[in-house]
Amino acid sequence: MTHKITRFLTLFLLVSLGGCTVQSEHHVPENAAFCDDLTKHVQQVQQLHVASGTTPCPTKTPDTAAVCNYQTTYGMWFPYLDYADTLAGKTAEQFRESMHQRFQQAADMGINTVYLHLRAFGDAYYCSQLFPPAAAVGDFDPLPILLEEAHRLHLSVHGWINPLRLQNDAGMGALSDHYQIGQWYRDSQKNGTYLCKVGDYWWLNPAYPEVRQLIADGVAEIVQQYEVDGIHLDDYFYPTTETAFDAAAFADAKADNLNQFRLSQVNEMIQQIYSTVKTKSPELLLSISPQGTMDGNYTKQYADVRRWGSEAGYCDVLIPQVYFGFENEVAPFSETVTEWVQTVTCDSVSLVIGIGTHKYGKVDQWAGSGSMEWTTQWDLPVRQATQVLETDGTDGLA
Repeated sequence: MTHKITRFLTLFLLVSLGGCTVQSEHHVPENAAFCDDLTKHVQQVQQLHVASGTTPCPTKTPDTAAVCNYQTTYGMWFPYLDYADTLAGKTAEQFRESMHQRFQQAADMGINTVYLHLRAFGDAYYCSQLFPPAAAVGDFDPLPILLEEAHRLHLSVHGWINPLRLQNDAGMGALSDHYQIGQWYRDSQKNGTYLCKVGDYWWLNPAYPEVRQLIADGVAEIVQQYEVDGIHLDDYFYPTTETAFDAAAFADAKADNLNQFRLSQVNEMIQQIYSTVKTKSPELLLSISPQGTMDGNYTKQYADVRRWGSEAGYCDVLIPQVYFGFENEVAPFSETVTEWVQTVTCDSVSLVIGIGTHKYGKVDQWAGSGSMEWTTQWDLPVRQATQVLETDGTDGLA
C-alpha cells in the first residue's frame, strides 16, 4: 500500500506542477497546479476534484459494458468548463482526440475514476429529450465518445449532474415548450414555485413531487441510454436560506420547521435518484460530493449528510469537499477529515475525501490565520493525500 501511495502522490505532484516554472524547491511557482483561469472558475463554483483506486478493474474491458467500479477510488472531475475548448466548434474526431489525451494523462497519473459533467445548468452534454443541449454541443452526441475513450483506458465513468441549478434569464427565455422547464418558466403558477430565481440563475425547487420526478427521469435517461458506471451529484442543493424561495410549498405542507422541511425535501429527492439508479443496476453507484463542513451542509444547503452516511438507501459514496488547509481556523483539514470518518458509519457507504488542489498557490481568504498556507507550503496537497490514504475509514482520495 505504501508503494502505491508513493507512486500516486509522485505522479500527482508532477502533473500538478506540469508546465510551471519552479522558482525554488521551497516556493510555489506563480502558475502552479492548474491554470489560473480554471482555478478562478473552480473557486467560484467549487467543481474540480480528484479521487482514486489502484486495483485493475476485474470486469471492464474495452469491448464490454460491464459496470466498472473500484474498491479504492482515485478519481478526477472534468467540469463543464473543460468542454469549452475540447468540444465547442470541434468535430467528433477532434473532440475524441482531445479527450483521449486528457484521459490518458489521468490514467498515467494513477486515476481510475472520472466524474464527467453532463448537466451543469439544466443543459445536457448528451442526447436528452428532457433538457436542452448545452451551448458547446454541436451536431454529435459527445457522451458516447467520452465513455468509449475513458473505458478504453479502464477508467470508471460517472455522470455528474447539478440536479437543481438552471440557466439565467436569457437561457430560460430561449427554452422551447418541448422541455418541461420551459413550460414551467412560462406558467404563472409554476414560475416562482416549481422554479425560482436566486441571483442570476433559476433553480428547481425540490419541494414539489413533479420537480423531483423530472430530476429522477433525467437520471433514468442517462443510465438507460448510456453505459455509465454511476451518477454523481455535487453540492448544489438549496441555493439560498431566504424563506421566500419555497414559502408556498412550506405553507401548503403546514410544517412548523423550515430547516427540517428543506432537509426532508432534499432527502426525498436523493432517495428517488438512488432508487432510479439502482433500478437500472444494483452495481451502478450514486455518489454525492457535499461541502466540507457539517454546519454548512445543515444550515446553508440543507443536505442531511449524517443520515446519508449512516443509513442505507441514500447513496453509495460520500465525497466531502474538504477544501481546507491544515491551518484553517474554521475547519482545519485533519479535524474535518476525522469528523467525516465518524459521520460515515454505514457499511454500504464509502468515504472518499476531496482535497482542494484548486487552492494551490492561492491565498485562502476565508482561512483566517491560515490564509497563506497554500502559497508557502508546496507539498500541502501531497501531505493531505498521504494522510487521507493512510487514515482508517477512508476509501480513496478526491
